[in-house]
Amino acid sequence: MKIVFATGNGGKLREASEILGGGFELVTPAEMGIHEDIPETGATLRANSLQKADYLWKKCGCNCFADDTGLEVDVLGGAPGVHTARYAGEDKDFNRNMDKLLDELSRKETEASMMSAMGITPKKHLRRARFKSVITLIIDGTHHFFEGVLEGTIARSKAGAGGFGYDPVFIPDDYPGKTLAEITEEQKNSISHRGKALRKMADFLNA
Repeated sequence: MKIVFATGNGGKLREASEILGGGFELVTPAEMGIHEDIPETGATLRANSLQKADYLWKKCGCNCFADDTGLEVDVLGGAPGVHTARYAGEDKDFNRNMDKLLDELSRKETEASMMSAMGITPKKHLRRARFKSVITLIIDGTHHFFEGVLEGTIARSKAGAGGFGYDPVFIPDDYPGKTLAEITEEQKNSISHRGKALRKMADFLNA
């Protein structure tokens, strides 16, 4: 089965192909003649995923899927969320994104310390966070949704040279004391939020 995957990222395409297996041919929008930026203006990850998949379906009428991924930090009310890639600006500079996140959490901890000194019990788990991926799959015009979550905490400083995005500041529960940038690609892929969502989709397609 040929399926259009709303990505131009070779790593994501390779990961999806490996998980789905040999019975599926994944092609990019560019290979279908779609070269413009696919809109993603939704207020939630699911809305963005749906918007991108619907755009592809209307453009080419082919079976397709799209994903949207975000980092959610509890004490920040779920931010960065849909603004994960542009948290510190439209240029998608992840070093600046991480710096902004670390600075905000540092200020939250300072506020919590002041509250504690005044006898006020501050919120617990100030660094609790998760990565979430939502996939929208359209098969013959019917929508299907799959979600993957990776729970963890935000580190106090960047660590590790691997991975990408917020990996240097995210400590997954599966590997306590190590950021995603400090574990191997194989270890990361085995627990990743996107991988979990893709495996759910693969189970559905292969059922």
